[in-house]
Amino acid sequence: MCGQAAPQVVTSPENALSKTVVKILRCKGCGAAVAFDPKRQALSCSFCDGAVEIETIEDPMEQTSGYLPFTVTPENAHAALKQWLGSLGWFRPSDLKSSSRVQELRPLWWVAWIVEANTHISWTADSNAGSHRSDWAPHSGQTSVRFQNILASASRGLSDSEVDAISPSLDLNTVQTEPMGAEGATFEQFDVQRSQARRHVHATLQKLATAHVRQSEIPGTRFRNIHVSIVVQGLITKRLSLPAYILAYRYKHKLHRVVISGQDTHFLIGTAPYSVAKIVLVVIAATSFLLLFLLALAAAN
Repeated sequence: MCGQAAPQVVTSPENALSKTVVKILRCKGCGAAVAFDPKRQALSCSFCDGAVEIETIEDPMEQTSGYLPFTVTPENAHAALKQWLGSLGWFRPSDLKSSSRVQELRPLWWVAWIVEANTHISWTADSNAGSHRSDWAPHSGQTSVRFQNILASASRGLSDSEVDAISPSLDLNTVQTEPMGAEGATFEQFDVQRSQARRHVHATLQKLATAHVRQSEIPGTRFRNIHVSIVVQGLITKRLSLPAYILAYRYKHKLHRVVISGQDTHFLIGTAPYSVAKIVLVVIAATSFLLLFLLALAAAN
């Protein structure tokens, strides 16, 4: 199996319509779908290292139409990790930066839809504006908003928080027709059928429309019972593969994960240990201070 899913057309004798059969590699652990290139990677998940199995899906599948290039090198990503480990503050272990060892640094193209659409928004809500003697007053309205360059993640390997952390760094004007800038990268697959993709994109627009109504449309300072419905027109979606590095580092026999943007090392997110000894020291100091304060207060009385 190569970097893209290979469709096989199956025609039903009772129906002139055809459906597409696609085989993908599905991780049994985290559910991610990945492409398999025997020259570059083994049969294990790039996200959680779980075993993968072949899954057959019927229904047209979304496919990548473009790639954002890597502008961050593996050396840049490694240096960004070290800098980040040294900037996490006093409550982290003092030797976190010096004692941590990178176990794996893997470039990844993860997948997302880039959405543009006109939306007609209708809303109702209660707010404290115009409530007079009552706590709440009803309000409603309609508005039209055009959303542009909205990223709706299709990734199973990256969490929503990881996507939110690195996506602002991506330059959508640098789309290429071929992957560029990273050797031996993992290619995540679009594993969502088109019918599901439309629902996912619509849900993203619904969330944005609700946020717009809360911030710009409802009068007052307190709201409740917010209901928003949208009509989408002129929907345009692009299916892109976006660059990131997934790093695993070990500190005192425990692995931690960090995700770094493939276009700007200032955008990263990850996990790191806390120093139990420092936390206990602060608790003891705070308790001692409180005890001394109470004793002084009792003596004064």
